[in-house]
Amino acid sequence: MQTDKVDSNEASALIDERIRELADWRGETLAHIRKIILQADPQVIEEWKWRGVPVWSRAGIICTGETYKQVVKMTFAKGASLDDPSNLFNASLEGNTRRAIDIREGELIDEKALKVLIQAAIELNTSRSQSKK
Repeated sequence: MQTDKVDSNEASALIDERIRELADWRGETLAHIRKIILQADPQVIEEWKWRGVPVWSRAGIICTGETYKQVVKMTFAKGASLDDPSNLFNASLEGNTRRAIDIREGELIDEKALKVLIQAAIELNTSRSQSKK
């Protein structure tokens, strides 16, 4: 897979553009999860990878924000290693690495539980990056 080389400001602008282009519940949902991610940790970096996928990182990928016709999918890169006491993960449950949350039109997002999950992903990333030093 090719990674597009764009700086964080350009990535943020591309994510803004994607939200505007969608102009429906998917754009609203992507904007909402983006806000939750950035509230969970202001040090999160926005990236634009794989020819058009919003990615949020801190010491490694936290999650992606993919948009499809029926769902907005948050894929957590190391989701299989995270505790999910609120059972937010509802997709990609069979793998050994990733886990995903499929959000459908009209579904409410448990913001508190999602922030906890995002913070756990960041903690996992930062603990792994520190152990490599």
